[in-house]
Amino acid sequence: MCGIAGYYGYGEDETLLQEMNACIVHRGPDGEGIYTHGSVGLAHRRLSIIDVAHGQEPMVSADGETVLVYNGEVYNYLDLRAELEALGRSFSTVSDTEVVLQAYEEWGDAAFDKFNGMFGFAIHDRLNNRLVLARDHFGIKPLYYATAGTAESPTLLFGSEIKPLLAAGKLEKKVNERILYRYLQFRIHDDEPETFFAGVRKLMPGEKLVLTTVATATGPAGSITISPYTRFKEELAELARIETPYSQAVIDEYRERFTEGVRLRLQSEVPVGTALSGGLDSSAVVATINKLMQEKAAATDSLGARQQTFSAVFPNSINDEEKYADAVLARCEGNVISHKIRPQASEFVADLEDFVRTMEEPIISSGPYAQYQVMREASKHVTVLLDGQGADEMMAGYIPYYFAYLRQLKKNGQNAKLAKELVSSADILFRLARFRIKGMLTLKKEAGIAPLLDPKFTARFKAEKFANIPDNLKLRLIDDLFHKSLPAVLRYEDKNTMRFSLEGRVPFLDKEVVKFLFSLDDESIIKGGWNKRILRDATRELLPEMISNRRNKIGFTTPEAEWFALMKEKIYEIFLSSSFESRPYWNQDAIIYAFEEYLSGKSGGSTMVFWRLLNTELWLREFFDVPPVLAGIVGKSDYIPNADKQLDITVPNGAGTFRRYPLRTEVFYKETDFDPTAMTYVKRFFDGLPAAGGDHGTATSNTPWYLFISEKIVAMTQGRSIPVWDIKVSGAARFFSKFVTRNPGGIGLASPWSMQLAIDEVGLPRIMYASARSVLGKLRGKSGVFYEVVGHNINAIDGAAGYQVGTSTHSVKYAPLDPDGVAARLSALVRKTVPAEYAATFAGVAIMDANDLGVVTLGHDTKLSKTVLADIFRDNPQGQTTETTPMSLVFTQK
Repeated sequence: MCGIAGYYGYGEDETLLQEMNACIVHRGPDGEGIYTHGSVGLAHRRLSIIDVAHGQEPMVSADGETVLVYNGEVYNYLDLRAELEALGRSFSTVSDTEVVLQAYEEWGDAAFDKFNGMFGFAIHDRLNNRLVLARDHFGIKPLYYATAGTAESPTLLFGSEIKPLLAAGKLEKKVNERILYRYLQFRIHDDEPETFFAGVRKLMPGEKLVLTTVATATGPAGSITISPYTRFKEELAELARIETPYSQAVIDEYRERFTEGVRLRLQSEVPVGTALSGGLDSSAVVATINKLMQEKAAATDSLGARQQTFSAVFPNSINDEEKYADAVLARCEGNVISHKIRPQASEFVADLEDFVRTMEEPIISSGPYAQYQVMREASKHVTVLLDGQGADEMMAGYIPYYFAYLRQLKKNGQNAKLAKELVSSADILFRLARFRIKGMLTLKKEAGIAPLLDPKFTARFKAEKFANIPDNLKLRLIDDLFHKSLPAVLRYEDKNTMRFSLEGRVPFLDKEVVKFLFSLDDESIIKGGWNKRILRDATRELLPEMISNRRNKIGFTTPEAEWFALMKEKIYEIFLSSSFESRPYWNQDAIIYAFEEYLSGKSGGSTMVFWRLLNTELWLREFFDVPPVLAGIVGKSDYIPNADKQLDITVPNGAGTFRRYPLRTEVFYKETDFDPTAMTYVKRFFDGLPAAGGDHGTATSNTPWYLFISEKIVAMTQGRSIPVWDIKVSGAARFFSKFVTRNPGGIGLASPWSMQLAIDEVGLPRIMYASARSVLGKLRGKSGVFYEVVGHNINAIDGAAGYQVGTSTHSVKYAPLDPDGVAARLSALVRKTVPAEYAATFAGVAIMDANDLGVVTLGHDTKLSKTVLADIFRDNPQGQTTETTPMSLVFTQK
C-alpha cells in the first residue's frame, strides 16, 4: 500500500512533486521516489508489504519506456506472473508492482480487467505518448484528479488524496456547493465523480483516464478521455439473470471461493491482523482465518503464532458489541490475541480536527471515528489489517434491502413467497413499526435538515434529486456497490487505515467471489426473513450460534446520541462561533434552537442532522478558511497597549490624563480562585516595572492609581456565567428577544438565553413594562429607556459570543454580585500585595462593563465619579475579543 501523486503540463518540476508527496507521507513512510520526463511528473510514497527489499517506485520497465507509480495490491499477481513468464517475460523482483508493470507492457489497458485486487495507479507510456490512470473494480483505492490550464494547453494533477492536489497551488480552492447541498439535504456523498472541492474529481470504480502527451487529430497534448476498462458492473447485472438455485453444493462452492479470497489477502512480508466488530461479516473473516491457521494453509505465516484482532467496544452503551466479539474469540481460543479499544467522547473532541482532516471531505455520521481509533491502535501491532467491508452491499445487510425485495416479489406477482417473507420478517417489521409508533405517541417533532438550511442556498439546487432503485434487489445492490453506499464506506476505510500507515484489505470484495454470488438465486441472499443467507450457512460451523443467527446490525460505529450529550460544550462552541454564523448555507438561530430541543428531549430525530452541520463547519475551517488572526499582541508585555489602542487618554471636563496598562492573563473560569489569581498579575506588573524602561517609571511614580477589572471575570468566578444548555428558555424569552437589535458583537438581550436571564433576574412583568416604556421612548426619540426602567444592571448581561475566549463562547453572563463590595475587598488585597510606595498612592478598584459600543461602571470604591471612570475606559483599552487583558492598572498623569 502506498500513496501516489503526479501531474501533466508543469515541466520537470521536482519541487512541485516533493510538495505534493509531502502531503501523503503517512501513506508510505518506508520510502519515496519521484520521476519527471517532459511534461509528466510522478511521485510515490511506499508502505512496504510484499518484496520489502525491492519493488521501489517509480518502477521503470527494462527498456525505460514505461514508468509506474502504484498504490494497492493485486492478489492474483502470482498467477499473472506465471502467465507472463509463459509468454517469455522475466522478472527481476518478486513484487506485484512489477507484475502490474509488465502486464501493461504485454496487454495494454486490457491488463487492468485481469487484476483481482485494489489499486490506483499511473503509468507513463512514453512509447505510445500517453499517461494512464486507473482505479480498481470496486474503487477500494482512491484516485483523485483535477484539470487546469487552458483549452489550448491543458494540465492535470492527480493523487491518492485530495491534499496533494491542493498543495500544488495550481487550483482555486472553492466549495462544490451542489455536492455540499446533496450531502446536507440527502445524506449522500461519494456517489458520483465530483467531490466537495470544485474542480476536483475522482475516477469511479473500474474507470481509467488516458491523457495524450502529444497533439492528435482529436485535440491538443494534454487532452483526456475517461472511460470504463471493464464491464464488471454490467456483468453482475447479466449474471443476476442466471439465478442458480440454492443448494448445498452452492454453499460449499461459496465457502471455498470466500476462503481462498481471504487466504490471498494474507499474502504479506509484514504482520497481518483482523478487525473484529462482533458482526457477522468481520466474525466470518476472523473464523475463516482461524481455520486456515489450523490447516497451516499457505500465506498464514504473515499472522505469526496467533491471529491478532482489534475491536472497538463501548461498555454499557446501546452500541456495544463486546459480547459478540467475545463469543468469536472464545471459538478461536488459544489461537488469537485480542486488542480492545474503548473510544471516549472526550477523545473524539480532542481528535475532531485531525479526524476531519483525515477524511478530507464531510461524512454522514461520526461512526467512522470508531474505525479511526481501531486503526490507530492496530498500527502499533500490525501493518496489514483485514476488514469486513462490502458484505452488506452485496448480501443485503441493511433493512431497506428487505423492502426492496418485498416490493420485487409484489411487482413480480410472487404473492405466496411475499406472504411467507412478511411472516418470517415480522420481528424486523415490528421493531421498525414500534419505533415509529413510539415517536408518534410522544408527539416529538423530527429534527429534519430542511428547516435549518438557508432558503437562498437551497433554492439554487431545488432540481437536485436522490432516489434508490425500489423494487429490484440485485440491481439495488449493484447500485449501492458502485454508487450509493459502498464508495463512502471504502473512503472511510482508506482514509482511516492510511492515516496510520496501515494497509486495509477487504476480502469480501474479491471480484470472482462477487460474480459467483450474483449468479445465484435471490434466495441465496434473502430467505425467510434472513439476509446474508449464504454467508450464514457457509460459516455456520465456524461461528457461535449467537453470531450466525444474529439479526441486529451495529458495526464499527460510535454511540453518537450518547456522545453528543457529553460533547454539548464543544458543539455549542462550534454552533455559536462567528464562522458558523457567517456561512451562507444555514440558519444559525434555527440550528441552535433545534439542538436545544433535541437535547431537552422535546424533539426526536437523528444526531446525524447535527453531525452534518458540524462536519461541514469543521471541514470549511480546515480546508478553506484563512486561519484567524487572534486579537492581541503575541508575547504582549504589561507595558504596551493592545493593538490599535493607546496607553494614555485625556478625560473631558478637566478630569485629567490617565495611563492605562492592560495586563495579559490566563483565561478565567468558574473554578479560578479569583482574588489570589488577580493579585499575581498586579504583582507581576510591579516586579517588572524597574526593567520596563521608557517613561514607565515616572508615569507610575508618586501618583494616584487604580485597578480596573472587567466585570466578566468577576461574574464568571462568582458562578454567574451560565452555559447556554443550562438555561431553560421560555416562549416569552424567545418572543421578546426578537425585538432587541442584535449588535455586531452579539452583546445584550438579543439572544433568547440572555433575555431569559433578564426575566429570571427581574421577572417577566418588569421586562414587559420596560419594553412598553421603551416603545414610547423611541416614539419620542429617546433611547436607552428599556435599561433605565428595568434597572438591576440588566445592561451588563452578556450573551454568548463566538469571537471571545474560554467559556464566554458558549455561556451567558449575569452582572456580578455586589461589585462595590468586590472593589473594596480587592483594594485591601492590593495594598497588601504591592510595594509600600505604591500602596500609599493606590486609590481604589473599579469594576467595568466595557465593550466597543459603550462602557458602564458597575461598582467601585474610588473617589472618582462613575462618569469619569467610564470616560477613562471609553475606548475599551482592554479589547473585547481574544486579547485576554481583562485587568488594567490606571495611573493619573501629572
